[in-house]
Amino acid sequence: MTEQVSQVKQGSVLEAQDPAWASEFEAMLEAYEKAGGKSDVLRSSRVASAVVSASDVLAVNEIEGVTIEAEEIENGVRARITVAPGTKVEHPVHLCFGMTANEGVQVINSHYEIGEGAEVGFLAHCTFPNAVKLKHIMDAEIYIGPGATMRYTEAHYHGPQGGIEVLPTTRAQVDEGGRLETQFDLTKGRVGRMAIDFEADVAAHGVAELVARAYGAGDDDISVNEVVRLNGEGARGLAKTRVAVRDQAKSSITTTAEGNAPRARGHMDCTEIVRGRAEARNIPIVVVRDDRARVTHEAAIGSVGKKELETLMARGLSEEDAVDVIIRGMLRG
Repeated sequence: MTEQVSQVKQGSVLEAQDPAWASEFEAMLEAYEKAGGKSDVLRSSRVASAVVSASDVLAVNEIEGVTIEAEEIENGVRARITVAPGTKVEHPVHLCFGMTANEGVQVINSHYEIGEGAEVGFLAHCTFPNAVKLKHIMDAEIYIGPGATMRYTEAHYHGPQGGIEVLPTTRAQVDEGGRLETQFDLTKGRVGRMAIDFEADVAAHGVAELVARAYGAGDDDISVNEVVRLNGEGARGLAKTRVAVRDQAKSSITTTAEGNAPRARGHMDCTEIVRGRAEARNIPIVVVRDDRARVTHEAAIGSVGKKELETLMARGLSEEDAVDVIIRGMLRG
């Protein structure tokens, strides 16, 4: 164990001089940087964090009020993260999942429990820089206690090959007055095949806001299926999707919002940009079971605006670079 990071593998503490551990840990830190993370935080004792490579738990650091239990399983890891009631976590919890190999399977089974009145943010970076034939399976359960808040941002980096499948499934329960904000970004490197399946049940006066952004190229295949059920009085929900596809890539977005209680408010917002021979589909589903609830949706699928493209090209950008600037601007929106 170092002074800054608890190094954990197969239930035992590793010495910092272990060459195999050190080599893999440094490789994951480098990959973490490529995914947009700052590796210094994974060495800090002030920040709760976990680093997982394939099925190896390389490092775990806990802080007061935040418990991280990680158990190695076949082809992956089972993790349980608990935030004690009333805890206000100053720095986001940093999670690093990934594989530096070019082939294999990684399974992450995770459970998040945010205690009553707690407030916490998570920054998760999933990195597969050498992926040629990889599968990343994420099965998550989230419970947000009464009046608690959880903000979760997940960014992916896949390298240039596109040889990866990303299959995240999430089931979330937001208790009365709780708040869940999630953001999923896969805009660096090739997507490969991605299939998001996210369901959230929201109790009275709770909030669920789901944001997904992806940029597909080549023969990438993007699928997003999100369901927000507003089950309690005054519950609110937002499902926001920004996707761009070019070349022969495909995207299919299905979003469902259910207004099941008085004064529930839900909104679905989907924008997709298509270039080349790509294909984009959007299916909004609105379900209202209480005449005092309100659910709305807006969707737009189209190409890059000609006027905006011409303006950027007049400033010296090539058409390809101008298109990329416009798309990335849309993805940030």
